[in-house]
Amino acid sequence: MAAQTHFFNAQALSTAIKQVVKGFGSEPLEVELVTDNLIEANLTGHDSHGIGMLPRYALSLKEAGGLQANAHVSIRVDHGTMLGLDGHAGFGQVIGHEAMLIGIERTKQHGSCIMSLGNVHHLCRIGAWAEMATAAGLISIHFVNVMSKPVVAPWDGADGRFGTNPFCVGIPIEGRSPVILDFATSVIAQGKTRVAYNKGIELKPGQMIDHEGKPTTNPAYGVVPPFGAIKTFGEHKGFGLSLVCELLGGALSAGQTLHDRSTKSRIFNGMLTILIDPNRLGKGNLFVEESLAFLEWVKQSAPIEGTEGVKIAGEPEQMTKAERLKTGIPVDENTWREILQTSEILGIDSQEIDTLARAS
Repeated sequence: MAAQTHFFNAQALSTAIKQVVKGFGSEPLEVELVTDNLIEANLTGHDSHGIGMLPRYALSLKEAGGLQANAHVSIRVDHGTMLGLDGHAGFGQVIGHEAMLIGIERTKQHGSCIMSLGNVHHLCRIGAWAEMATAAGLISIHFVNVMSKPVVAPWDGADGRFGTNPFCVGIPIEGRSPVILDFATSVIAQGKTRVAYNKGIELKPGQMIDHEGKPTTNPAYGVVPPFGAIKTFGEHKGFGLSLVCELLGGALSAGQTLHDRSTKSRIFNGMLTILIDPNRLGKGNLFVEESLAFLEWVKQSAPIEGTEGVKIAGEPEQMTKAERLKTGIPVDENTWREILQTSEILGIDSQEIDTLARAS
């Protein structure tokens, strides 16, 4: 049976979630960065990376070696255009922001930057970091691994061997919104199994296998034992890209890859980021002109029946955000209950949170 859905005003929900994040012991700026990042994920339709992550963050905070509040990024290797950064197990929303500020500054100075980041707690929606780069007029490419319970099966494999390993590219184009390509190399993000489970709905066929390696549409296999595994997108092609993300985001950047069956709640990421200033390649306006011409050409393709036509990467998120700012952010009853329970665990009055979120 599908769970009831609440629709919260974005500003009211943000006010409530800030109170929850304070319970982590976070300083004011950390509260702002974490809350804004999670709310933006919900606004853009990525509920798997939104406020529903807070219960797991709280569990990680309580674990030895888990999430560390008020941590900041540090530079451990500095070769000018090549940087190695350490996140000190801090909130990914903070560490990612600080890392991108450093990378953007170096790219503005030198024209490009290769930046590795390790030992950082959940970086959340990687598209947020690409958006920071494009807002500064820079191209960014991100390869990310996930150090947590292995939830994705390799091509032709029957159990989880790695994480959802996101890949992301941001391309600024003057005169239009940036192209933001951001996706898990699994068919769906792990959090989408949690969202489906809490909503009481089935997954689509072909997205998951059960604990015996058999196809299933039951999202419980991604949330509670006995665990199954999510499949990679594009069969062997998605598996290949996920493998590359593990090697570049994990082995190269974080110095750590996933090769055990940890049951801990913490989620750590490694990320290799490549930043490029397109203006430093000597193409002048040609890059912008050709990009706009190509995108216009692609979007002129007639829509197939039952669709709204071609959408460029990043446009669906913009459309969803505009809609949710009007109608509210949907949160299913089970997820909201988990957040209220988490607030109590963190020493915050859940009734106050609920009242704040429902304010119009």
